Amino acid sequence: MQSDRALTVIDLFCGAGGLSEGFRQAGFHVLVGQDYDARAGETFAATHPEARFIGGPIQDVTPAQLLKAAGRKRGEIDVIVGGPPCQGYSVYNHQRGEDDPRAGLFREYLRIVKGINPRWIVMENVTGITSIAGGKIVDEIYRGLEGLGYRVDMKILRAEDYGVPQERRRVFFIATRSDAPILFPEITHGRDLKPYVTVWDAISDLPKLMNGEKADPRPYRTAPKNGYQAVLRGDRTMVANHSASKLSVINEQRMKHIAPGGSWRDIPRELLPKGMLKAKRSDHTKRYGRPRKTDLSCTVLTKCDLHWGAYIHPEQDRSFTVREAARLQGFPDFFEFKGSPTEQYVQVGNAVPPILGKAVAEAVLQADEMQAQAEPRRRAKDLHIAV
Repeated sequence: MQSDRALTVIDLFCGAGGLSEGFRQAGFHVLVGQDYDARAGETFAATHPEARFIGGPIQDVTPAQLLKAAGRKRGEIDVIVGGPPCQGYSVYNHQRGEDDPRAGLFREYLRIVKGINPRWIVMENVTGITSIAGGKIVDEIYRGLEGLGYRVDMKILRAEDYGVPQERRRVFFIATRSDAPILFPEITHGRDLKPYVTVWDAISDLPKLMNGEKADPRPYRTAPKNGYQAVLRGDRTMVANHSASKLSVINEQRMKHIAPGGSWRDIPRELLPKGMLKAKRSDHTKRYGRPRKTDLSCTVLTKCDLHWGAYIHPEQDRSFTVREAARLQGFPDFFEFKGSPTEQYVQVGNAVPPILGKAVAEAVLQADEMQAQAEPRRRAKDLHIAV
């Protein structure tokens, strides 16, 4: 690596740009983002003015197209990052399997890698990918990357261990065609380390809202209450993407029975959804959940639907807003998500938390620097042997 330049990045399946933002925060130069989702592309383009966005299905995108947009030649890109759409592998998709069309998109990722030949690869996905077809998908990823001349390693990372206020498990594949070691980030939060960032740490400065209240944009509720809020706010004075979804009357009635730390089990039987009348009380522990202020958030999904998880505000009888979901993902507040509220929730839920992305990026940077420092010593040693 040359120490006088930022390493370059192309982000495939970039979505709104969570992984790109993490790499940018670590000092990388994001050149191109690619995704089929036009609304996510609008968000990416608005928040990554230094990069080019290429839309459309990845099947229609060529390595030459990406290299032209990046202004680089084959072999000159430092890192390709990205997470092929994960719905085909998700534990929330009960029809998941290797025959799901989305489950084969990693092969398109490998096609692009072959054409661009970056020095590093970072691929992210849900943990369900490890169990599909008895692990055959993971085996194919390893074989595919090794066949292109890369060494590869894989690890499951917990987002909360790196300062994300959310329980989130994701698989990261890191590969390189250099002699650098493959490193994963060291855990920074947890027992005997920094305290976990909680739900309230993340959202307590945001304006109060009633169920269904539209308030976009408006001033912050308070000054930043902690470092997490201060960093995500930056120099902004107004909050965007902070309007409350209008929940039904029956859900309003249900929420009034749910205290912090509670769930569907606190709802009177006559108010329960019909589909949950026969549920075991030990099942679906997050549904209709209201987290305590001191809790980590449950995994942020593509909508903050009360039937899906613990998405009731700790103090207010409403569900989390897009901005609150983004805060729980670690997005800076300057990210203004484009499109309808439904499209905005999808962009947030599909993203890699930027804070987690930054931790991975810093591990790649460390490994790359170790390899760069070792190279002169290796050359000197070879010269000495030759003499």
